[in-house]
Amino acid sequence: MNYSVDPKVIQDVGEVPLILHSDVNAPLAKLSFLRRSLAMAELAMIAYNDEAEAKRAALAIGFPEAQLIDNDGSQAYRFCNEHDVVLAFRGTEPTEWNDIKADANAVMAVVGTLGNVHSGFNTEVDDLWPVLEDWLREKAIPVWFSGHSLGAAMATICAYRCKASSITGDLQELHTFGSPRVGCKRYVRHAQIKHYRWVHNNDVVTRVPPPWMGYRHCGDEIYLDRFGRVRKLSGVSRSRDRWRGFVSGLLKWKFDPFADHSIGLYAKHIAAAVQEEHAAIGTGRHEAGPPKFVVRDRNAVRPQ
Repeated sequence: MNYSVDPKVIQDVGEVPLILHSDVNAPLAKLSFLRRSLAMAELAMIAYNDEAEAKRAALAIGFPEAQLIDNDGSQAYRFCNEHDVVLAFRGTEPTEWNDIKADANAVMAVVGTLGNVHSGFNTEVDDLWPVLEDWLREKAIPVWFSGHSLGAAMATICAYRCKASSITGDLQELHTFGSPRVGCKRYVRHAQIKHYRWVHNNDVVTRVPPPWMGYRHCGDEIYLDRFGRVRKLSGVSRSRDRWRGFVSGLLKWKFDPFADHSIGLYAKHIAAAVQEEHAAIGTGRHEAGPPKFVVRDRNAVRPQ
């Protein structure tokens, strides 16, 4: 299968350019895990843009349809091609009061018999849910979920709702980047969905709200080290990598816990991993199959 890794630049006058590497020319399920993850990360990044620029960017990587839903500051995109639908949720924007309020509201809300979930994140999804339901019933093709930061939390809650209610019969994967914890142990256990949760070194958002408040992470964690490499690190090795990343950031006048949260860096590092994979395929060193770099977070809960 042909796959381009050459960068594509999308830029409006006076704005920071979007640098994209994905080339989705086949069903997402047929791409390698890293290529699929790159597409999910870049769609999460594109979701921060206005609808006109988002449409041009999505088209450039293989999604000719892009539609924004915005209700009271809660926002998500539906990206479509002939094979797949991706729901990408827009993350926290510091100038948006609705986003700040959602992040700050760490009180747990009860969701029926499913357990407790972050009230602020859940309200954001509530604002979009009627339209999301219509979208999900509109096309009988595979559905994927993606998001960064607050958008990652929203994507998780939306995917879990869809799984619990069987709105769509072809629910695929959830990919989140820099996600906060979303709910209690009971809540994050109830949904049988493939969830890949990307964490970049010292990204501070991945550490809140804290476990002592009852929150737990969910899904399989994929860790990017201080150099942006996909690594399977835990325990002392993880702590050492984070400390070195923090010190290195200070030497460059950067505060690593905030800098590492950038969706642009997530996408950039995954693109580099795809480049390495592409080179390995050319030399016959690449092994197909599921990722072997999943980290088991001791505070994470996997569905049973």
